[in-house]
Amino acid sequence: MPTSALRRTQRPGKLADLSAAPDPQTSATRYRVTGIRVLRSEWAKFWSLRSSLITLGVAVFLLVLFGAIASYTYSPGATTRGGPGPRGGSGDSDAVSLALTGVTFASLAVGVLGVLLAAGEYSTGMIRSTLTAVPRRLPVLWSKAAVIGPIVLVLTMIGALAAFQLGSPGLDGEKIALSLGDDGVLRSLAGAGVYLALVAVFGVALGVLVRSSAGAIAILVGTLLILPGLATLLPDSLYDSINPYFPSNAGSAVHALHQSSGSLSPGAGLAVFAGWVALTLAGAAYRLRRSDA
Repeated sequence: MPTSALRRTQRPGKLADLSAAPDPQTSATRYRVTGIRVLRSEWAKFWSLRSSLITLGVAVFLLVLFGAIASYTYSPGATTRGGPGPRGGSGDSDAVSLALTGVTFASLAVGVLGVLLAAGEYSTGMIRSTLTAVPRRLPVLWSKAAVIGPIVLVLTMIGALAAFQLGSPGLDGEKIALSLGDDGVLRSLAGAGVYLALVAVFGVALGVLVRSSAGAIAILVGTLLILPGLATLLPDSLYDSINPYFPSNAGSAVHALHQSSGSLSPGAGLAVFAGWVALTLAGAAYRLRRSDA
């Protein structure tokens, strides 16, 4: 066969091979890391963990259970904790504060869930795969917070509403009885959900910052429960000045129906607690960006 004919027979095959070759630019676009894709990945991770469903269920259950129990066991003759009466602590209560009695327990549950969502990847070593897939790193932190925050917000708001509704029959005829239409009731119930959602994000930030589930949970419990108690050892003048700005006290102001003396308003409490969360997130972002996994 002549050389020219051989070249003519080979040319179409070469053109076909070139047309079948993948376009590198198209492949790069198809698998480009975007914020939405990172968010979807974290969403899938969250619901693939058995602990997510269990802990969320425990948080809502505690919120409803303790709220209903506090309403049905309310005693108008009781005054303050440690004071006279069979059930100290009911004297200055209102229907909303009784319904939200379980917020403290629920905050520990959702805070631990946030810690496990973040620090759990460091315990298993999965964080290396995550950061390899998302080299910019910070979208991982923002996505974890964006996933857990709204989920906790919606479920705990439903739980707070259920606790109030279930406890209302137990307060029939009492002076502190309220309905959903009363001034500030819905705002307080929604505020409980906002506070618990921020606690969950706070747990995520602590998990990324500390990178240890046990250590982050210890800091979470210490910050929300132990720190305000230790502050009582300070001189009264100093204690009165700083007490409203502790994270748990500022968070309590968010869902309080009435502002007590020495406490922050709901808006100020939200700003202060959100500031604590933002500060912790900033520290977590700095360590995530600067240190190795």
